[in-house]
Amino acid sequence: MPPPKDVVKIAIQMVGAIPQLIELQQTKPLASVLKDVCDVWSLPNAEHYALQYADGRQTYITESNRGEIKNGSILRLTTSPDQEAERLYSGIQSNNSDVKTDSLKKLASLSQDVTFAQEFINRNGLKQIFYIVEEGNDTGEMLAHTLKAFMELMEHDFVSWETLSAAFIKKIVSYVNMNAVDASVQQLSLSILENMVPTSRLLFELVKKEVTLDRLLTHLQVTNAQLQLKAMALLIALLLAATDAERREMMDYLREKNIRQFIHKNIIHSSEPLGDEMAHYLYVLQSVSLNLCERRMRTSMDPYSQEQRELLQSLRQTAFESESDGPASNFSTERRRSLCAKEFRKLGFMNNSNPAEDLRRAPPGLLALDNMVYFSRHTPNAYSRFVLENSSREDKHECPFARSSIQLTLILCEILHVGEPCSETAQAFYPMFFGQDHFFEELFCICIQLVNKTWKEMRATQEDFDKVLQVVREQITRTLSLKPTSLELFKTRVNALNYSEILKLRQTERLHQEETLAVPVLELRERLKPELLELIRQQRLLHLCEGTLFRKISSRRRQDKLWYCRLSPNHKVLHYGDVEEGVHSPPIESLPEKIPVADMKMLLVGKECPHTKEKSSGKQNKDVLELAFSVVYDVEEYCLNFIAPTRYEFCLWTDGLNVLLGKEMTSERTQTDLDVLLSMELKLRLLDLENISIPDTPPPIPKPPSNLNFCYDFTHAEQ
Repeated sequence: MPPPKDVVKIAIQMVGAIPQLIELQQTKPLASVLKDVCDVWSLPNAEHYALQYADGRQTYITESNRGEIKNGSILRLTTSPDQEAERLYSGIQSNNSDVKTDSLKKLASLSQDVTFAQEFINRNGLKQIFYIVEEGNDTGEMLAHTLKAFMELMEHDFVSWETLSAAFIKKIVSYVNMNAVDASVQQLSLSILENMVPTSRLLFELVKKEVTLDRLLTHLQVTNAQLQLKAMALLIALLLAATDAERREMMDYLREKNIRQFIHKNIIHSSEPLGDEMAHYLYVLQSVSLNLCERRMRTSMDPYSQEQRELLQSLRQTAFESESDGPASNFSTERRRSLCAKEFRKLGFMNNSNPAEDLRRAPPGLLALDNMVYFSRHTPNAYSRFVLENSSREDKHECPFARSSIQLTLILCEILHVGEPCSETAQAFYPMFFGQDHFFEELFCICIQLVNKTWKEMRATQEDFDKVLQVVREQITRTLSLKPTSLELFKTRVNALNYSEILKLRQTERLHQEETLAVPVLELRERLKPELLELIRQQRLLHLCEGTLFRKISSRRRQDKLWYCRLSPNHKVLHYGDVEEGVHSPPIESLPEKIPVADMKMLLVGKECPHTKEKSSGKQNKDVLELAFSVVYDVEEYCLNFIAPTRYEFCLWTDGLNVLLGKEMTSERTQTDLDVLLSMELKLRLLDLENISIPDTPPPIPKPPSNLNFCYDFTHAEQ
């Protein structure tokens, strides 16, 4: 007979005593349970004790979380949180430095527990921590434990960051600005400031003023990877919290200080592999930098702006300077206007009498004009060649420079996500972005010449304009997907991917599609599907057994806390637990928490997940919604919440969990993998039928012969 649902069998340990094996009744008050446990060991004052998990984070058991206790859990009888908080509160005030250091070390460890943190904060413990930091002169181990404890206590959101005193903040800033300080102290100080910056405008301004960009750049140039990472985290936090004007000013200063060259040489191309956290920060830095183009992209041209009109005229003058010199000055106003209109038409403006009208569309707005001017000034030979070459063609065969530039700018903005908010989890940055000043403009210069080259290869006319730009978009996206490390490499590859290559790729894809649409092939596909789906299921479960590193993300900031989850080799238990940075594949024994697969009820994704409902529904969280999933388990329907590091991991985990739940795999990756496997299998099966057309219907079976006398009679041979 199965045990009642509200009873769990657990073990309780205590140092120097024989463990107790008890059946914990979840309906029984925790105080009564503790009284019974203490009575067995003859311990007085049961109210001075508490239970906590023996493994993992050693969380205290309370009435609110006792429902999470599973059968087979090992608990430990220990001092109650209020007693421990009182003892440590006294310990950190001790005049004995050893006692004080040990108390702070224990405090840093216990402060991760929400119950203990609440008790310690209720005793005004934070005030004592402030005092140690503000009045102390220690810059070593004791201070590191103090700052670690402070970070853990603030993590629970019981106290607002805005309540911090100016003296405390200045002391934290001083640790960042000092040279002779322990590296762990500087790392923690940078993390504290990173947390402060997004919480209020006042704190942002204070940190921005006290911690200069020069100081952060100094920290970025150290060999200590963790210190480098924390400095980059604070820099990104400052950039994200700044106004558009402040952000532009900060980026200009960073450009002057050659941060791009440093990142390209010492971070991207360093001997150490790039971590996920640093990859995310580089993605944000790239995104913030590209988004500086947004203002110009969304601004239409003002025909009454003298500056903008001069930029427009400079395009004409650069292209037709030699033609305009001399006799043009003797022309009448009407004749000069007619000549200008003709030259603007040669430049490819659709409204040649008033070219400003072409730039009224936003996006791409003035960004297109900026790109054209940059191209004409920095590569004048290529610009003149483009314009004059097309001026000499027939009207219908000329490639319109201005119209192409406007459309190409829009395409580049879409491909590079200009004007879109930064993702909270993305890590996809282009290494070549950090290898080039004026990246967007230089990329435009390469791509506008590609437009002209592709136009000639396609022998296009004005009616083919949209087709040419579609091919150019495909050339750019296919080349960017190869992640070239420099713009030179991008230029080489994108030019090699000419129109005939694009046609070959399209034809191959089309032939493959047509080949797989024949009726017998479709029947063979259906017959192969179950076997290949089973193969995908096995791969998904194998991936779950290998496990994945997940990050904890709060509404306030991108956390640097990690946890790992993996499936047991027998596919019966999910093991998970917190891990430290740098641990990539912890053994299954080191993961204390577990969920039996038999207890799993359902899988939730996206907006259905409880941890996404707690968040705001702004644009910033769109990417989190796409990566969020939760496993509902047990009778009480608890949830284990995940945010996958990538869409690929999301697909593999949701598929694997669906397999464990006995449901269909629903991710887009399943269909992609199935198509790839089917394609490979079909090609192998149809290898002998190459260049043989497959009929839609099987050939008719011939009628049986009128007699079977032609059969050989073996009986005569035996005689």
